Amino acid sequence: MASLIKNPLLYQGRNKKKNYFEGWYFKQVNEKQSHTLAFIPGVSLDESNPHAFIQVIHSQPKMKSPATWYVRYELSDFHYQDHPFMIQIGQSTFHESGFDLDINNETIALSGSVHFHDQSPIETSLLSPSIMGPFAYLQFMECYHGVLSMNHLLHGSVILNTKEIDFTNGRGYLEKDWGSSFPKEYVWIQTNHFKEFGNSLMVSVAHIPFLGLSFKGFLVNFHCQGKEYRFATYNNSKIIKEDTLSNQRVELHFKRGKKRLEIVATSTNQASLAAPKNGSMDHAIKEGLSGEVVVRLYEQDKLIYEGLGTCAGVEIATLEKTT
Repeated sequence: MASLIKNPLLYQGRNKKKNYFEGWYFKQVNEKQSHTLAFIPGVSLDESNPHAFIQVIHSQPKMKSPATWYVRYELSDFHYQDHPFMIQIGQSTFHESGFDLDINNETIALSGSVHFHDQSPIETSLLSPSIMGPFAYLQFMECYHGVLSMNHLLHGSVILNTKEIDFTNGRGYLEKDWGSSFPKEYVWIQTNHFKEFGNSLMVSVAHIPFLGLSFKGFLVNFHCQGKEYRFATYNNSKIIKEDTLSNQRVELHFKRGKKRLEIVATSTNQASLAAPKNGSMDHAIKEGLSGEVVVRLYEQDKLIYEGLGTCAGVEIATLEKTT
């Protein structure tokens, strides 16, 4: 169990039988920023409909809304190994350093290989074995989160419904979630497309059930000019402003000691994605992949960084039952 806690990349659900989900989130943006392709391979251990899946999201700046596909597989089509890490769903395989896709049904044909290099993991310690901090050690949380690479370079291409998309010299991001359910309300923001290569941001603010009560929890990780800035519930940070101006725009301010991080995120063309509730992928959230994020970092009252992140994933979500 300890080895799994310290390595969230690995499959966490090996002893789970029901009311459980697990999904890895791979996001790729090509060099010209004209295509964003994200997919979520995972499992849903719902008693009435256990299965594996690969959820695909394709976004282009001029799209009215991203194209999405939910490809269902039998649970027996899911396989995993730890060393080296690999999961296989159907004929597609996913690794820490890339993926090989072979998806073909009546709605989508997706094939190709992309490899990662120069990955950027987050800082960890015994107290904070993952982005969850000490909460990673608790066994009763509704949802767990892992940030596996804040930023990496890509090499390779895919063919999506006869169109080739070259991701060589593009940028990627890798995270995952597992547990029983997504939070009923949350904000999630991610971008690694700043003017300064290597700068990257991940934000999660969510309603967290805890021992019969609940609290507003948050995880913020900002890689900026070679340094990591962490603002989180567990490290004495505070959220000092949260204004959800619409389901497409949110402003968040965080403070830790003398440092303050201000974020304004705007989402554009959104699509509906399947999301888990008690392990079942029968709820939905909205996600956009072409958002923008204004980031300002202060030391006391001195502005030490200001930048614009593009190709941003933005979810300002309320978990909704699908019909």
